[in-house]
This record gives sequence, structure tokens and C-alpha cells, in this order.
Amino acid sequence: MTRIHCRGVLFDLDGVLVDSTPAVARVWTTWARERGFDPGAVVRQAHGRPSLATIRELLPHADHAAEDREVERREIADLDGVLPLPGARELLQALPRSCWTIVTSCTRPLAAVRLRAAGLPLPEKLVTAGDITRGKPDPEPYLQGALLLGLPAADCVVLEDAPAGIRAGKAAGARVIALRTTASDAELLAAGADWIVHDCAALAIAQPAPDGALCLVLRGALSR
Repeated sequence: MTRIHCRGVLFDLDGVLVDSTPAVARVWTTWARERGFDPGAVVRQAHGRPSLATIRELLPHADHAAEDREVERREIADLDGVLPLPGARELLQALPRSCWTIVTSCTRPLAAVRLRAAGLPLPEKLVTAGDITRGKPDPEPYLQGALLLGLPAADCVVLEDAPAGIRAGKAAGARVIALRTTASDAELLAAGADWIVHDCAALAIAQPAPDGALCLVLRGALSR
């Protein structure tokens, strides 16, 4: 077993706490086909990043705000198969509420809808696409997440599934646990992951230290 001491945990949402992959793929596949793009390439490009960033890259001369609203509308409407990933509910219940938050590329309404659909708690404060100016892989989202917890990013551990999110966490100065829910081990390691586990079910919380520090216990982790 691997033990990691930290003071805060920053969770990505999709692919870490919530399985929304089928819904995301359906929305972006339809959007891509309507606009003449290769659906598979667009789905890969969009994963783990704000929708607006993908839209701007693919349609530089479009009404980006309108396109983004349409993608959000479709994602909020498509909740078929949106479920909690293994171990997510148990891990969140074991963590003190003041020690974790969510840092997602979703909009706030979409994040709330997916968390409710999966039956997971919505943190009092979280970082969403509307709270930042530069999305993952920029470090800004995870720096904001650490700030919400009142901690330096170096005292936090990030849980991510997407290479863009791993790079964001590392650039912020945090340690990163990568989940095998989306990308291959080679991709996760290339992005800078410190440890790799299958999903949140591989994590447990040891008894908190007297000074309030957390101890994450990883089972079967692959480390750098």
C-alpha cells in the first residue's frame, strides 16, 4: 500500500467521481457531425477541457457563446447513464467536508445536474468553467481549488483522469493521482501523474493526524 499525506483533495468531476462518458460522447458526436468534423477526434479533443476552448479551436469565426450554450443545453438534457464511479461516494463520505472540493471544466449548472444524477454531494464551493479565465492544462483551475480550501497547492492532492487535467495539477504544484477510467497508463505517465490507480475504490482515508493532516491510502498503485 502507498500512503500519501496531504491537507486537501481536489477532485476532477467527469471520469473521476461521475461516469458521464457516454453522454459526453453522444453530445459531442452529434455536434461534430452537424458541423462537418470527425466525431472521434472532437470527442478526444473535448475531454477534460472547457467546452468553450474546444469550440474556439474548431470554429474560430463562430458565435462562440451561442455554440457553448447549445453544447451545455444538450449536456444538461442528456443524463442517460450518468452514474457515480466506483468508490466515489464512499471516498467523499470519508473525507471531512472542509478538506475537499471539485475542480471541473463543466459549467456550474452542468456540474450540479451531474452530481445530483449520480447521487453525490455538491460541495459548498467548487471551481467550474465560469470561475476561471484559462482552463486545463493551465494551472489556474487547481490553484483556484486550493485557494478555496485555504491551502497552497503543494499541500493538496489532485485526482484526475485526463492528461490535460494532470498537467494542470502538476503545473499548480500539486501531486496527482491518475485514474484509469479514460486514458492509458502511458498517457497518464506522460502527462506527469505521480500515481495511477483504477478508480476511487482503490483509495481509503486513514485516521486523520492530530494536526488535521489527511492520509490517503492507495491500494495497488502504479507509481512513477
